[in-house]
Amino acid sequence: MNIALFSDSYLPTKSGIVTVVIQLRRILMQMGHHVVVVTVSPDTQEDAPPEGTEDEGILRLPSLPSPVGDNQYIGLPLEGKAVAFCEEHHIQLIHAHTEFTMGHLARVTGRKLGIPVIATTHTMWEDYYRYYIKMGKIVPKSVIRRLVHTAYKHFYALINVSQKAHDYFKNPFILPSSPSAVIPNAIDTERFMGRTANDEDIRGLRRLFGISDSEPVILYVGRIVEEKRVKELFEVCLKVVTERPDVKVLFVGDGAALPELVERAKETGTDKRILFAGFVDWFHLAAYYAIGTIFVTASLSEMHSMTVLEAMAMSLPIACRRDTSFTDTVFPGENGYLADTDEELAQRLCELAADPARCREMGKRSTELCRNFTLGIHGARTIAFYEAVLAQFPRPITDAMLESAVEKAGADFRDIQGRGI
Repeated sequence: MNIALFSDSYLPTKSGIVTVVIQLRRILMQMGHHVVVVTVSPDTQEDAPPEGTEDEGILRLPSLPSPVGDNQYIGLPLEGKAVAFCEEHHIQLIHAHTEFTMGHLARVTGRKLGIPVIATTHTMWEDYYRYYIKMGKIVPKSVIRRLVHTAYKHFYALINVSQKAHDYFKNPFILPSSPSAVIPNAIDTERFMGRTANDEDIRGLRRLFGISDSEPVILYVGRIVEEKRVKELFEVCLKVVTERPDVKVLFVGDGAALPELVERAKETGTDKRILFAGFVDWFHLAAYYAIGTIFVTASLSEMHSMTVLEAMAMSLPIACRRDTSFTDTVFPGENGYLADTDEELAQRLCELAADPARCREMGKRSTELCRNFTLGIHGARTIAFYEAVLAQFPRPITDAMLESAVEKAGADFRDIQGRGI
């Protein structure tokens, strides 16, 4: 199958969406498919891609810095170039990973070529817009809902990364009749876990942050920004280190809220116990997960958290706020806890920090559950979705057709794995 992935985010930008696109392309190519990418040029120069990141299967279009978020770009929708590129590669299906200009270009290109265009719903804009759009805090949600409806209504079908995304897009005010199926995000467990740090690396990191071998470490990995509720998470962690002086907290990541959190730690006299690593390259992240005892997030704006999957792959128990984005990854009492309030989250963290055996038991269960989110099963589900679309297009397709194809592909893949084929 010949597939084109369209995205407003790609290397060298680092984000969850970039990771998803890179991993999807890799696994589909390993399965024998031809996959190309149409994306932006991060330096506004059409023919100046970052050194060492390109191949003939990537088309970069000129772009401008986006006012929405850091290191984000608005690609110029050059229809002629995109159509010619897709014709050259005999593209049969376009998969958009954006609702912005590259998403629009995907729809235009698909219409010109007479091929189906689908999209993955990565972002809960109702939770994000107030932080990224100028005067966003006074823009009514109804306006954002209309924009989301307009952005997605012309896609032939949608892939939702979680039940939360599915339920949101099925709301009467969004796209209740757009055909869709849930395909959760995945993690390249072999590549990620293959970078597990050795004992010397782990000891070195602990020394760097002043963490003794006996001190439990509560770990957060992600962007340090308001929409992730990092300020609220800091207050949760403040309660924990006040109640349990033996616990250390490590925030890994960068973002606009980082300076405020660093200052808050100094103000509260907890800057030796609530620590900040700043940005860490993905290739070195495994070592940071390795020094963690418990992974925590207070975010309520996730669609399907990649860092939770990474923490599970690294055998950590997960403590987070109750949200439908976590219903297929965090099972209360098995591999972590879903807290109804920030106060309960602090309580659960204290309980886990006091029970190393329970942490190990839950961490082991996290690793087992992570097998449901491998790239192999993700690729099988995605190809099944594509095949269902191609078999039906241009006739209307239904949720039932897509869900049946995805479910069968997942079951077949697990059966093959179970038999060791």
